[in-house]
Amino acid sequence: MNIPEYIERPLYLERIMPYVGKGIMKILVGQRRVGKSYMLFQLMDRISERDPGGRRIYINKELHEFTALRQAKDLLEYVGRRREPGRSLYLFIDELQEIEGFEHALRSLQAEGDVDIYATGSNAKLLSGELASYLSGRYVEVKVHGLTYNEFLRFHNLARGRESLTAFMKFGGLPFLRHLVLEESVVFEYLRNIADAILLKDIAGRYEIRNVSFLQRLTRFLADNVGNIVTARKISEYLKSQKIKVSHNLVIDYLSYLTNAMLVLVARRYDVVGKQIFEIGEKYYFEDLGIRHALVGFRATDINKILENTVFVHLKTAGYDVTVGRIGKREIDFVCEKSGERIYVQVAYTITDDAVRDREFGNLLKIQDNFPKMVVTMDDAAGGNYQGIEHIHMEDFLLSVTS
Repeated sequence: MNIPEYIERPLYLERIMPYVGKGIMKILVGQRRVGKSYMLFQLMDRISERDPGGRRIYINKELHEFTALRQAKDLLEYVGRRREPGRSLYLFIDELQEIEGFEHALRSLQAEGDVDIYATGSNAKLLSGELASYLSGRYVEVKVHGLTYNEFLRFHNLARGRESLTAFMKFGGLPFLRHLVLEESVVFEYLRNIADAILLKDIAGRYEIRNVSFLQRLTRFLADNVGNIVTARKISEYLKSQKIKVSHNLVIDYLSYLTNAMLVLVARRYDVVGKQIFEIGEKYYFEDLGIRHALVGFRATDINKILENTVFVHLKTAGYDVTVGRIGKREIDFVCEKSGERIYVQVAYTITDDAVRDREFGNLLKIQDNFPKMVVTMDDAAGGNYQGIEHIHMEDFLLSVTS
């Protein structure tokens, strides 16, 4: 096959390459249009460099030439006919879930021991949380996110600076945007279509939802309340004020559908002193800020929400497990853990006076441990530290805190 042109994304290649040839399936998951298919192309090239004599098989179930591959036995026969003695075999499948009983075929191929498997799946039919039951621990899951700020600069051939940073926070990180003019009328129309596909196909279609209007209203409610503590009861009360009657349990179900489709990401609350997760109340952030703005508009008054969402997604992309911290009555925006290490992050637009400084830095000073702590702002004078807490500009944060 002729591999289309792409811009390499080393962040994910470096996470996947250690598993090449290790007898474990590599499954790429993520929101629609974050670039999972193009990651397969990049892996093909990397593996060809490592093993020039290897045999690659690429299957894309969205292409007409593969319509005959409907069931597990079809896949097994297709792969079997392409085996060549003495050559390593690498199998790449795009839209894995379109093959009925795919799990049986993959387990069989893996058991034979001579096929290295890479696949993507659509959230419409194959959710991340279902992989364990399908593949019985024989896989590694790689979550693919939209572009980081550094990737955004490379994809759009931009230099760092306030204008580029604003464009990133306005239009988001879906890779296809590099083919569009970065203007609201153009980009937001494209992103609204992506949002509709997620809501109507990945969610309403999968769960046989009839009340699509409620699903859309709930999504817009979350877009308006980015960074606010949300409960199912609070949403139910809001909807009641809009003369929409929806049960508490149904709200919980719909929230799970939105997170399963990876349109929104959830941050649970964590008691820093008691070291336990709060059972009630979470914060929701959008995987792609551009989609959020396409739904409710890009508003200067939302700058604090936008900054917080930007930092949260960046930390998730960097591989951190992120919660919202509580210490007494004070809130820590993000408690981030990875590989036994921890960082604490506060986010603010600017440090305008002593009261703001006391709040943002003071919250972190209440934490009695030696893990790194930082306050991220848009202040031109950001830099240095305050009583041991780093003060870092948003752009520097996005370019320095990586995987």
